[in-house]
Amino acid sequence: MARKKKKVRQIETIIGIIVLFILTLGALQNGEIQNYFSKNKKIVNPITAEESQNVVLEGEDILQIHFFDVGQADSILLISDGKTMLIDAGNNEDGKLVVSNIKNLGITKLDYVVGTHPHEDHIGGLDDVISNFEIGTIYMPKVQTNTKTFEDVLDTISSKNLNITTPKQGNKFIVGKVECEIMLAPEVTKEVEENLNLSSIVIRASYKEQSYLFMADAEKENENARTWEQSNVLKIGHHGSDTSTSTTFLNQVLPQIAIISVGKDNSYNHPSQATLSKLSKLGTLVYRTDEKGNILIESDGIQNKVSFY
Repeated sequence: MARKKKKVRQIETIIGIIVLFILTLGALQNGEIQNYFSKNKKIVNPITAEESQNVVLEGEDILQIHFFDVGQADSILLISDGKTMLIDAGNNEDGKLVVSNIKNLGITKLDYVVGTHPHEDHIGGLDDVISNFEIGTIYMPKVQTNTKTFEDVLDTISSKNLNITTPKQGNKFIVGKVECEIMLAPEVTKEVEENLNLSSIVIRASYKEQSYLFMADAEKENENARTWEQSNVLKIGHHGSDTSTSTTFLNQVLPQIAIISVGKDNSYNHPSQATLSKLSKLGTLVYRTDEKGNILIESDGIQNKVSFY
């Protein structure tokens, strides 16, 4: 009889362990433990600055992404297999510089030109660019302004008998051997009209095993509008302002490399220390145009190499 009672107690203990295990799984599903880990994510196998610059690329199909130093503004040129995409063109006074940078690379045609939103520090130089190159597709948001900068861009587009395409979230297109997707293309609302940063077109480019997310001036409201895939390289939103780049967003993207396009000693105090601290805690390697000048990322689709010029 004593042996039977002992066996019963053993069975009860085993059942108790199983119940505890099930309850633990339930906690995981309810997010109690998941939330802990999501708040403490770090990049697996982070790279160092030396490693990012000493990468040896293989093959002939090398993707190039140029982050032009245009001060407190944005201008990015992607080149793949002879095809090109320009994302923004800096301020009005940066137009000639952007044109010169592109011509120095031997480029005569821009297959895609993206004016992410109608702020001068993003579309200011677009009229110069459109005037000087053969242009394929022009992407711009539907939101409009009555600024001279915006009107100059529209006039130049019209003078060359070109059209503007307003993309939608989920639209995909190919630049050479790079697959691109429109991750955000917000609808025009009163809130968007009052804060043009919220109209930013956001693009994610993928090449083999590597991915690149270009956030324009998207803010936290934009970041919260969807879930995000992990991306190896992140062009930080809004020049590193604390109105962008939330912890939740970063924990989804987990970038190995972050690029901040920003002007030296700018009056906005960009990038914010809060943004830099988040990136540091995550283990992301940060490069800034105010410190490095023009930044070039090259990739064979397996690794990314960073250089400056």
